[in-house]
Amino acid sequence: MTVRRAKFLATLMLLTFTGLGAATSTAFSQNLSPYLTGEMEKFAPNDSPKAFPDITFVDADGKARSISDFKGKVVLLNFWATWCAPCRKEMPSLNKLQGEMGSDDFEVVAISQDLQGMGKVQDFFKKYKLENLAAYNDKTVKSGRTAGVFGLPASLILNADGKEVGRLVGPAEWDSKEARALIEKVMSGS
Repeated sequence: MTVRRAKFLATLMLLTFTGLGAATSTAFSQNLSPYLTGEMEKFAPNDSPKAFPDITFVDADGKARSISDFKGKVVLLNFWATWCAPCRKEMPSLNKLQGEMGSDDFEVVAISQDLQGMGKVQDFFKKYKLENLAAYNDKTVKSGRTAGVFGLPASLILNADGKEVGRLVGPAEWDSKEARALIEKVMSGS
């Protein structure tokens, strides 16, 4: 047995028998557990915030944007499409949440995965009077795939450092008291 392998095994045994490994990896998700009720029951927190790729997309003006543009804010990152019935149902709650909580500290970033491009997204926003959300689109759908999203809608919460706190796959009422409490907990940084 090599010295390196022996040190690794000794460290692993120490963490296992003292419980330190489990305590540090689950402390973050346990800290969020009281907030995973009602509309947020399906939210899956990470054991600790994890690095998130700097995905790219375009805004309504056709300007290239990336998720790093929002660093310093807690972000509710939503992947959706105009053809997705659960997404369409969810959008008014995201619009309301942005209208009431959007600030220098928080933003809803809803990225459409519509292959038809921004025109389709802007028509949808007008039809449903989504005035609080900025229109974003990625007709290549690379942003969703890079983020590990394989079903719509999918919503991820990123902390102010741009790390993923956790995700919820499927629709939710994001303007509910449970969703607000979870977001405020992440915003508090504790």
